[in-house]
Amino acid sequence: MTSKDKEGSFISHLVELRKRLIHSIIFLTVLFIFCYFFSENIYGFLVQPYAEAVKENNLDRRLIFTALQETFLTYLKVSFFTAFFVTSPFILIQIWKFIAPGLYNHEKKAIMPYLIITPILFLLGGMLVYYLIMPLAIKFFLSFESLGATTALPIQLEAKVNEYLSLIMKLIFAFGLSFQLPVVLTLLARIGVINSTFLKERRKYVVVMVFAAAAILTPPDPITQIGLAIPLLILYELSIFSVNIIEKKLEEKNAQY
Repeated sequence: MTSKDKEGSFISHLVELRKRLIHSIIFLTVLFIFCYFFSENIYGFLVQPYAEAVKENNLDRRLIFTALQETFLTYLKVSFFTAFFVTSPFILIQIWKFIAPGLYNHEKKAIMPYLIITPILFLLGGMLVYYLIMPLAIKFFLSFESLGATTALPIQLEAKVNEYLSLIMKLIFAFGLSFQLPVVLTLLARIGVINSTFLKERRKYVVVMVFAAAAILTPPDPITQIGLAIPLLILYELSIFSVNIIEKKLEEKNAQY
């Protein structure tokens, strides 16, 4: 291949990449505009764990905003958050269409399961936050309210609209990204960077690293930190199991040659 051919091939790849990026941005923008018309409903869905926790404790609570533009900006964040969440599989498909022509059939078969499992794991992480972690964390924080019997004045939660949204979005992204641990480890095992023995020997270090990461990614309360750390440790053990399977398949494949 001449230098001109290589340059032409490189330019064609850039054109293809730009095309995929433009498609992704257009889809994200259209979906963002669509989601904005339903931003109040989406926010109502996200605030449901707080509403349910308040009702269970027979409390009369509200969400407040202290800046004129706060609610408007919050709805914009809600719309973008939802649009990006829904667009993620489409972006993965665009990435796949970009890299697939340069892969062999066995490489395509190896990567395809990861494209399917990645959004599923992210969704599972988000569901764990919404249905378990947030209700428990809200109840934990509400337990620090005081009627004023032991304090000079009552201590009562007046949650801000923007702060609540930022918290639940941060947790959903933190859990969703953290749940990609099996994908990362099995991919590293496929290219020979790690193996099951390596993962087993470093299990005790991983425990410390997982709890440290949970402390950084979540609010400073034991509910969310333990809620992230325990699933990650379970996923790490599942990763060792899946790496074992990959190693056995590679050994069988090598034995045939």
